[in-house]
Amino acid sequence: MAHKILIVDDAAFMRMMIKDILTKNGYDVVGEAADGAQAVEKYKELQPDLVTMDITMPEMDGIAALKAIKEINANARVIMCSAMGQQAMVIDAIQAGAKDFIVKPFQADRVLEAVGKTLS
Repeated sequence: MAHKILIVDDAAFMRMMIKDILTKNGYDVVGEAADGAQAVEKYKELQPDLVTMDITMPEMDGIAALKAIKEINANARVIMCSAMGQQAMVIDAIQAGAKDFIVKPFQADRVLEAVGKTLS
């Protein structure tokens, strides 16, 4: 059975890019969210195996959403996505429980490596 993945990014283009990489490689993208608050709601609803989470978003940022998801499920698997130059945020995310991080712009092999490693 394909792993269920929730994609969270405020940029529709970025969601489309990562969705394309994942679906072409056999993953099941079960939902998308445009901000952290939506991500938490979708997580409760869809119970995905993995979440890809942008850090910088309106409403609720990715780190706050990560913490909220970890409260729902301590074993939640979340990979953070960030643009270059956000190292401090990436460290915060890892400390908050993120399993890995991917730097934008996405490179398919790096996305697949992070997802494969996190789900194994």
